[in-house]
Amino acid sequence: MSLSRRDVLIRSLALGCSAAAAPLVTPVALANAPWEGRLVVIILRGALDGLDAIRPHGDADFAALRPTLGGGDDPSGLDLDGFFTLHPGFESLHPLWQAGEFGAVHAVSTPYRDKRSHFDGQDILEAGLPGLGGGGLRDGWLNRMLQLRGGLEPEIAYAIGRERMLVLSGLAETARWSPEADLAVSAQARQLLNIVHHDDPLFRDASADAIEIAASLELEAERAEQTGAMMQADPMMAGVAVNTTHVQLADFAASRLRGDTRIASFSINGWDTHSQQDQGLRRRGGMLSDTILALRAGLGDVWGRTAVLCLTEFGRTAAENGSGGTDHGTGGAMLFAGGALRGGQVLGDWPGLAEADLYDRRDLMPTRDLRAHAAWVMAQMIGLNRDELEQVIFPGLEMGARPGLLL
Repeated sequence: MSLSRRDVLIRSLALGCSAAAAPLVTPVALANAPWEGRLVVIILRGALDGLDAIRPHGDADFAALRPTLGGGDDPSGLDLDGFFTLHPGFESLHPLWQAGEFGAVHAVSTPYRDKRSHFDGQDILEAGLPGLGGGGLRDGWLNRMLQLRGGLEPEIAYAIGRERMLVLSGLAETARWSPEADLAVSAQARQLLNIVHHDDPLFRDASADAIEIAASLELEAERAEQTGAMMQADPMMAGVAVNTTHVQLADFAASRLRGDTRIASFSINGWDTHSQQDQGLRRRGGMLSDTILALRAGLGDVWGRTAVLCLTEFGRTAAENGSGGTDHGTGGAMLFAGGALRGGQVLGDWPGLAEADLYDRRDLMPTRDLRAHAAWVMAQMIGLNRDELEQVIFPGLEMGARPGLLL
């Protein structure tokens, strides 16, 4: 069996990685590009309940549907605009709302309908397609955007960790990283590799590449220290648990986005709240809040050119169930943040929660394609035209009118 230089490099890296990097790691995928705007896409796996995260207290039917989950006489939550309130789990993002740097889009979904499978829903979300047919799951919508622009310099190509980010997978090369990776190569090890592989071009070149990657990771460690100092100096980071995995992901993403990187994507799991939803949403809401605050602190001045889109595969049922939770639904909410976006608002055409207004008489009715909001962000930040967005990046999409998401 013949091995390519890339095969040898990948196997060498696999041997050099920490064993903890393989099983339950969420990688970060990044790509650099010549435009100035930064786009961060966070996949909320498990189906965020948008009706609980951004509660429509102004809808007369909400209280009866949610007698315990933020409805009824529940006084918890923070007022946003007189109609919507914010779940207390996201409380630390309220100052960003007031600063116009955090908001939401309600009553949105992908084209996925009725089967409500997490796996299918996430595939459609990340592929950006209207359905699962046609064999179109080979790449994700962010990768197709990179393919359109062509000639973009990727980060050094390496992948560590089990979970695959379909949204950035495809023909365009991107970098991947996970916080548990340990590819440090000491000076003695470098000298030994040079001696052992000196007379074998295949292994010599692979070793050289491995050493180059290790050196780049040492540089990343220095950048991470700079990001950490910026985080400590930000008063909004006072309550953030900085040693958690999700904050490490944000830390690394911010360190790259301050440089040449323009796109980062990662996921936060655990949003499937069939029971005891209030507790679960408090925990996950705190994680997402810490992640966004860490991005803001780590990006510094670059935050003003950054858009963060938090996307989930589908919403949850309008009515709570008997276990203090909700089940798989259809319409939901997209959360967003960043200095490049017009926060302090809940966008969307509200359909109402009367039984006749619900999708299949059980779910929040989607009134706009979730993909349209991502498309408008890409159109305005990256300069993509409508044909590219509606025919290549998001096939079958009708973008509709500009939603007023960007400043």
